[in-house]
Amino acid sequence: MNLLQSLDYSVLQQCMHCGMCLPTCPTYVETKRERNSPRGRISLMRSVADGELEVTREFADEMYYCLGCLACQTACPAGVNYAELFETARGEIERSAVAQTPERDFWRWLTLNVLFMHPRLLRLTGWGLRLWQKTGGDRFMRRVKFFGLLPKHLRDLEPQTPKVADAFSDSLIAPVESPTPLEKPRYRVGLLTGCVQDLAFSNINRDTADVLLANDCEVITPRAQSCCGSLHAHNGELELARELARRQIDSFDLDHLDAIITNAGGCGSHLKQYGHLLHEDPFYAAKGRQWDRKVKDIHEWLAQIGIRKPEHGVELSEVTYHESCHLCHGQKVTSQPRQVLQAIPGLTLKELPESNWCCGSAGIYNITQPEQSAKLLKRKVGHIESTKTTCVATSNPGCHLQLANGLKGKGVNVTQPVTLLAQAYRKKDRSS
Repeated sequence: MNLLQSLDYSVLQQCMHCGMCLPTCPTYVETKRERNSPRGRISLMRSVADGELEVTREFADEMYYCLGCLACQTACPAGVNYAELFETARGEIERSAVAQTPERDFWRWLTLNVLFMHPRLLRLTGWGLRLWQKTGGDRFMRRVKFFGLLPKHLRDLEPQTPKVADAFSDSLIAPVESPTPLEKPRYRVGLLTGCVQDLAFSNINRDTADVLLANDCEVITPRAQSCCGSLHAHNGELELARELARRQIDSFDLDHLDAIITNAGGCGSHLKQYGHLLHEDPFYAAKGRQWDRKVKDIHEWLAQIGIRKPEHGVELSEVTYHESCHLCHGQKVTSQPRQVLQAIPGLTLKELPESNWCCGSAGIYNITQPEQSAKLLKRKVGHIESTKTTCVATSNPGCHLQLANGLKGKGVNVTQPVTLLAQAYRKKDRSS
């Protein structure tokens, strides 16, 4: 029995083939081919579950052409759980090994099985990359045209390498931080630091901690946190995703925390599904459900407890906002990031056309499907430029990196709502 056959069949039957998902699907809009649409892919999955279709390389190519942006879930009147179908289909592809090649297997093993399963090794690799960048090794190699010797797909990836942060989250955030003055805080929360977020955007983790402190939350940040497992689940490695979910749950004292805070849209969408991911685990099923109730996106949490409005603004008058697909479609958090931005005195939010249309990052989609990713990025950059703002805020590390690459040299800065809020709070500290 394959994984799609093991699913509750009602999940596969939910799709009514009404077509309301079609105009929301970036790949269908690009090709106008039924197989490249959500309902087309669901039909393929159902055929596999019914034993009418074998899991083939062609089936694998179609499932990996999907962005997994979940815009179809927002549009669907029947409430189809496309995320579960999508991850199960990819899991069956990996189980059946129809997409295996030596190069693909090596990179998947190195990233999913090694680096992202061992947080200290990942940080050691990040430290080495930081040293390489600080000493100018990357610039020297570009100058002597070394990267031109690489295969084209690797050569094209090199300019997208993120700049590694000067310090990682464990160096910037203490294990326990309390708001001042030293009174009993209103809330006690855990802070997730992530993996890519930690390596490239540890400053945003620091900003998140400062915002929580300013809103009267005690912040608990466990050391050397693991990857949340979203990369693994989205790429068919469900057992590895379950192992990482157990590690995360064990890192936090759930009984004594009001919330677990995430500041990465893609991670947050997966983190809120631990209950389902572990529902067959006799020891972690109940813990997974408890975890799901506690996990809150930072903007969601601030809106829930009431954002303390800063006394000062920031050195910026206008900003536009790009929505992370998994924040708006996966977590249904749409108004709260806007509330955070609108809480900052003197800051005007200019709505971005197609703000919830995928930017093409989609986890590692810009690596596996560079051509389609580039088309989506070009579309997104055009809309950002149409707003005439000099700053775009987003709330996911993948989107942040993708937009920063697309906006190089265009005079538009990429930031995050929580960073702007932290800057506004700090202005009071400097003026007092």
